[in-house]
Amino acid sequence: MSVKGVLMLQFFFMAILIGPQESWAIKEEHKLIQAEFYLSPDQTGEFMFDFDGDEIFHVDLKKKETVWRLEEFGQYSSFEAQGALDNIAVDKANLDIMIKRSNHTPDDNVPPEVTVLTKTPVEAGEPNILICFIDKFSPPVVKVTWLKNQQPVTTGVSETVFLPREDHLFRKFHYLPFLPSTEDVYDCKVEHWGLEKPLLKHWEMQDQSPLPETTENVVCALGLIVGLVCIIAGIILIIKGTQKGNNAQRRGPL
Repeated sequence: MSVKGVLMLQFFFMAILIGPQESWAIKEEHKLIQAEFYLSPDQTGEFMFDFDGDEIFHVDLKKKETVWRLEEFGQYSSFEAQGALDNIAVDKANLDIMIKRSNHTPDDNVPPEVTVLTKTPVEAGEPNILICFIDKFSPPVVKVTWLKNQQPVTTGVSETVFLPREDHLFRKFHYLPFLPSTEDVYDCKVEHWGLEKPLLKHWEMQDQSPLPETTENVVCALGLIVGLVCIIAGIILIIKGTQKGNNAQRRGPL
């Protein structure tokens, strides 16, 4: 593995919103994070803004343009991509100095945790999205491959940028649109310097088979027995109540 270094600069801005209601107030804390890093010798980096764990925008360093996570965000705000390019240039210069001072010591490799889940509850034949969540890893270099029945899939796949964590590690989401079927199986294959070998997280639709006939018969029989017991108990109570009433009428007043 080649020597790698990572420089990540994070700035935290916390806005406290106070909304008074009568004699008390609701206090909410929000975090706006500017995160940037540069990798060498890959000559790559990232510049993005994050609000409460969700990306607002990032700057495409190759195209030199701002990319909003939602198009609507760009209608109410703007960001000059050149500012991000200037910051990355400073990051590169600082990283070169740090690499020389550290005698080219590479950054620590922290392996990721991987989870695969679906966007919505699964129904056979209903369009859904598989989500591969890669979390708690560093440096921000990862290769993700979707596999369907052990064959690579690229159609329709998408991903987020590297999202910062407060512990200076990273997280990332990869998405795969699909039609659930009991005949297909899926894997999210993750490769990272912290892993000795590629990590595969498996997903397949569980076959929701109907109850066996014997089980259905047992359930019906139990239900019938419970119903009969309730009816018999009710009849006994009615009879006892009637007998008490008749005895009281026979005694008459004292």
